[in-house]
Amino acid sequence: MRMHHKLLRACRIPRRLPWTADLARSLPVRRGMNTRTAITRLSVLFGFVFVGAGCRDAFDLDHNSPTAPHSMSPSFATASAVSTRITLDQFEAAQNIGIPSGSGTHVGKAFDQNPHLGDAIVATFFWRGSTNTITSVSDHLEDETPVGNTYTLVEYVTANGWSMATYVATNVKNFPDPAPSQDKILAVHAIFSDQITEGGELISAYSGVALAAALAAHHSATGTGSTTTIADPGAIPLDAGALAYGVTMANAVVDLADAPGFSPITATWDAVVKFEGQYKVADAAGSVEPQWTWSFQSPSTWFASVVALNPQTTHLAFLVQPSSTLLPGMTIAPPVQVAVVDDQGNTVQSFTGPVTIALAHDGSLLHNARLSGTTVVMASNGVATFSDLSIDQIGSGYTLRATADNVPGVTSNAFNVTIPIP
Repeated sequence: MRMHHKLLRACRIPRRLPWTADLARSLPVRRGMNTRTAITRLSVLFGFVFVGAGCRDAFDLDHNSPTAPHSMSPSFATASAVSTRITLDQFEAAQNIGIPSGSGTHVGKAFDQNPHLGDAIVATFFWRGSTNTITSVSDHLEDETPVGNTYTLVEYVTANGWSMATYVATNVKNFPDPAPSQDKILAVHAIFSDQITEGGELISAYSGVALAAALAAHHSATGTGSTTTIADPGAIPLDAGALAYGVTMANAVVDLADAPGFSPITATWDAVVKFEGQYKVADAAGSVEPQWTWSFQSPSTWFASVVALNPQTTHLAFLVQPSSTLLPGMTIAPPVQVAVVDDQGNTVQSFTGPVTIALAHDGSLLHNARLSGTTVVMASNGVATFSDLSIDQIGSGYTLRATADNVPGVTSNAFNVTIPIP
């Protein structure tokens, strides 16, 4: 198994060579395609020459997108600041990668770099066959160490002797992030109970997906066509900030136009079958319905699925609550600490923004107390520490309110400011 995954990684397109820029200038450049695009496509062409027909480029030279020329460049997650927005982290795809395994077949693919711990992984498998004979979907490292995340079947669709199945794992863990070496790269595979052909796989990982109750609406459809044909899995509801993962496949290698409003993941094909994945993150609640356009030239069958995943909810929480003090003006000790946490209470260490703290309930007799000290603190590793807070009036039932941009705030437990009794 490990040799198979390594071989797939070795079939990558070479880095651009210095002389490709000069040759690119001699290439015909279509309207809407700049020199950089021409260079990229030239590099892809040479990649095909170098690696041969057995390896499939993840970017389609004949791919038509309504957002050309940069529509095939996906966005990736960054760790510079917290965000509830779901982002594409990693992806890989390959076609015709089935390997006999006993009486069955192994179809597997490794990431190029490990996704982040806590990501959601979506794995879609494609094969020639009329029933879902997948007995298990699991993950392991390239050194064959089992990882043990749970992959759940979400959508399966079949027609005319072809099948497509999508599995989802959320809050993935038990692998190094990042991988210290190539043999620690994460791979996802399916085991079929029978011998299948034309086995392919698309894996993609997303940061910011809910750690629990992630799966939302999903739907699939299939159809046929012999000319320009719309592949439409149907509409599903989508909450604000949620992810819509869309995938389409056809038993024809023809031009394919992107689903409008969706960003590309990748497209892969061989001489028989072609598939593409795309995704969208909703700015507002509503419905979503990806529609791809296949340019069939003979009777062909298309498949399409769409799956929604809910976003992770982050909020502020007091790690150290404010304590009562014995005198007005006395520093609250230990220092108050506020953190950004996810929906399982884990500190979101990527958050480095400002956190503001203020009086929420004024417990003084005349309601004129003042909170002194540094009330705006930049978080470090997701935690803001307020080390010099004090209140200038005696009172009971004081509370503090912590806020930060784009993160729900939090109110502290009640505390008192007293004076010693002789």
